[in-house]
Amino acid sequence: MLSRIKRILKHRWLDDNATHRAIPPDMLQRLQQRVAASEQRHSGEIRIYVEASLPLSYLWRDASTRDITRQRALAMFSKLHVWDTANNNGVLIYLLLAEHSIELVADRGLNEVVAPQIWQAVVSRMRNAFQQGQFENGLTQALEEVSALLVQHYPLAAGARNPNELPNAPVLN
Repeated sequence: MLSRIKRILKHRWLDDNATHRAIPPDMLQRLQQRVAASEQRHSGEIRIYVEASLPLSYLWRDASTRDITRQRALAMFSKLHVWDTANNNGVLIYLLLAEHSIELVADRGLNEVVAPQIWQAVVSRMRNAFQQGQFENGLTQALEEVSALLVQHYPLAAGARNPNELPNAPVLN
């Protein structure tokens, strides 16, 4: 019970502007442009979702913070329709600022061809960049690595275009 109360206080400590401080408007614009440029090279869809803290309904759950964060990332994967791409090759880059947590959620088509260790390595490099205060570089590097995997496994045919099934703008909450 005490751990849940501590978790709630930690999450309520962050105000609504925390995500906008972490990703100011100019960075948001650059990330959106990078997602759009990436999607010109493959048939996948990439979404970035950053939230300061979890909703109270998640914070009261009797589970580890790691499990709760993963549950939230999976819920956002669904809510943002990343799972609903034609080739089942959408990817969500999920950041939870209160916990300094990172989750990569890939749809089943991509998970069939990319080993879990590769996703873990992407997260590890992103975490290292964040720890050095290089937030934009970490997100950009992760975006490039995810893009490379999508190009490798879901390249566009010559002359084909990605129909852009999902918005390119990162979501800040």
